[in-house]
Amino acid sequence: MKSEGIEGCERFLSVGKGRGIKATTHFKVGDLVFACPAYSYVLTVNERGCHCEFCFTRKDALSKCGKCKQAYYCNVECQKGDWPMHKLECSAMCSYGENWCPSETVRLVARIILKQKFQTEKTQSERLLSLKEFEAHLDKTDNEKNEMNLADTAALRHFYSQHLDIPNNDALVQLFAQVNCNGFTIEDEELSHLGSAVFPDVALMNHSCSPNVIVTYKNTVAEVRAVREISPGEELFNSYIDLLYPTEDRNERLRDSYFFTCDCEECTTKSKDKAKMEIRQNLCTVPEPEEIQEMVRYAKNIIEEFRRAKHYKTPTELLEICELSLEKMGSIFEETNVYMLHMMYQAMGVCLYMQDWEEAIKYGEKLVKPYSVHYPPYSLNVASMYLKLGRLYLGLQKKPQGVKTLKKAIAIMNVAFGQDHHYITEIKKEMEEQE
Repeated sequence: MKSEGIEGCERFLSVGKGRGIKATTHFKVGDLVFACPAYSYVLTVNERGCHCEFCFTRKDALSKCGKCKQAYYCNVECQKGDWPMHKLECSAMCSYGENWCPSETVRLVARIILKQKFQTEKTQSERLLSLKEFEAHLDKTDNEKNEMNLADTAALRHFYSQHLDIPNNDALVQLFAQVNCNGFTIEDEELSHLGSAVFPDVALMNHSCSPNVIVTYKNTVAEVRAVREISPGEELFNSYIDLLYPTEDRNERLRDSYFFTCDCEECTTKSKDKAKMEIRQNLCTVPEPEEIQEMVRYAKNIIEEFRRAKHYKTPTELLEICELSLEKMGSIFEETNVYMLHMMYQAMGVCLYMQDWEEAIKYGEKLVKPYSVHYPPYSLNVASMYLKLGRLYLGLQKKPQGVKTLKKAIAIMNVAFGQDHHYITEIKKEMEEQE
C-alpha cells in the first residue's frame, strides 16, 4: 500500500527533538487521535492458553496448535492468520522441546525479519514513519548493551537458522538496537504484560513527562487518545516511562534507555518532586540532607535488589524484603514518598500471588490516593490500581466498596481506552453481576 498519512496529524521537525508528530486539527480529552496496527508482534509465553496467539483475545477454551501444542487460537481463522509467523517457531519448538527458550525480543525480531522479506511496500502501521527509519543509537550504547545485543543475535541464529534467511551481523545488531529503542510492551487493563510489538507511527511521537496523549491497546492495535485538549499545530507527546518517580530518576531512565534528557515543563520546574520525596513531618529532629541522600541511595539499591530477588527467592522471602525496607525507609520517608510506594506496590503484588487478599487490599488502599497525586490525569497506573482494589473488594463480598472503586477506574478508562473498549464492557458486567 502507499503511505497515506494520518488524518488530523502530520510528521514534522520538532525544534530540539528531531522528527515528531503534530496535530492538524483540534482534539478534545478522550478523542481518538489515531490508531496503529502492529507491524509485528508476539504474545508472551506466560499468557499462552489464556490469550489467542493471533488476535490477543482473552477467552476460555482456546484451541491449541495440533503440531507444537503450545500456541492457542480462538478458531481456525485465527490459526490460519497466524501461520505465516507461527510456522517460524512451530517446527523449532517441536525439535528443541524444553530447550526452546529464545527471549521475547529475539522472537519479535525474527518475525520482523520474516515480514520484511515478503512485505515490500509500507504497511498501515507506517503511514508517517517506516520501520527502517527507526533510530538505533548504536554510537551511544555502552558495553553492557552491546553484549546484550550480541547475545540476542547469537540466540536468533541458534534458534532460527534452519527456518529464516538471517541478515548479516551488522544489519542484525542494528535491527535489535532499533527494536530495543522503539519497541512497545502490550499490557492489559491491570498493566499485566501480554506481549511485545512494534508500532512505527506511534514510535514517531516524542516523550514528555507531562504528556497530552496516552497509548492503550485494543488487542494488537495501538490507540492514541488525547488526555489534554490539543490545538492544531501542537505537538503530540507520549510518555516513554513510568512517571511516578522524581525528575532525576526519570531522566536517568530516559538517558539509559532512550539516550536523551527530557526538558519538558515538569522536568524544568520539578513541581511534583517535593511531594514525591515527602519527608516525615513528626520527627523529633529534621534529617540532614546527607541522611536523606543516604536513604535515597538505600531505596534505589533495595529496588534493584528486589528486582533480582524475584528470580530466585520465595514469595515469603520477597514479602520480608518489602516489609523490612518499608520499616527502614519509614524512619525518614512519609508513606506517600515514591520509594515507599514502590515497595508497597511490590508487596501488594506478592500478596496477590500468595492469594492473601486482605493484605493486598491494605497495600492498595495506601497506594491509590498518592498515585492520584503523583501521576498525570487519566493515568493507567491509577486506573489499574482502582481496578485491582475494586475486584478485590468484590471478591471479598464488599460489594458497595467494590462497585464504587470500579466506577473510579471506569472514569479514567473511558478517556484512556475509549468508552466502547471491551475491557470497560467486561468491568461493567462484573458490576452488574453484583446487583
